Amino acid sequence: MTIGRKNCQETSALADVGLLLLRLGVGGSLFAHGAQKLFGWFGGGGLEKTGEAFEQMGFVPGDRNALLAGLGEAGSGALLVLGAATGAAGAGAVGTMTVAASVHAPQGYFATNGGYELPVSNALTSAALALTGPGRFSVDCATGGVLNRPWMRLAAFAASLSTAAALISQRQSRLRQGDSPAPS
Repeated sequence: MTIGRKNCQETSALADVGLLLLRLGVGGSLFAHGAQKLFGWFGGGGLEKTGEAFEQMGFVPGDRNALLAGLGEAGSGALLVLGAATGAAGAGAVGTMTVAASVHAPQGYFATNGGYELPVSNALTSAALALTGPGRFSVDCATGGVLNRPWMRLAAFAASLSTAAALISQRQSRLRQGDSPAPS
């Protein structure tokens, strides 16, 4: 499906409202989590405390990884809310949430036990938005999809998932070597 003004008019108003609600929900949540890391908003630790926590989890250097995670979450979340560069934003969120899910995997699936339920839900919703498009009520629709071309989405998925795989691999290697304590 080609994203652009022409296709924006082909969907029903209810489908467009549904896509808007999905974007607001997952995008807003991602933005808030990123803002916790970057600025300490919403009860977060900010870059310093988040960086220390990332070091403890095996993401070295912690400050750089905290910055990248915060930017990935806040940036992709804000873009999803706006429906701007939706394919790339959704793909970026998938990569960020894949890394987050890997941290929570040892605790099992459910969030009540510290599991990966929330990152997986965010990743799947973000992937669905990246693949379906943002709907009529979006910046992408208003601009004819200039920042939401199919090749952009594919490139963003490739970059995001390869980066996630590298970060997960580096972390696992550090944890096996005993350079950083395992997460509590």
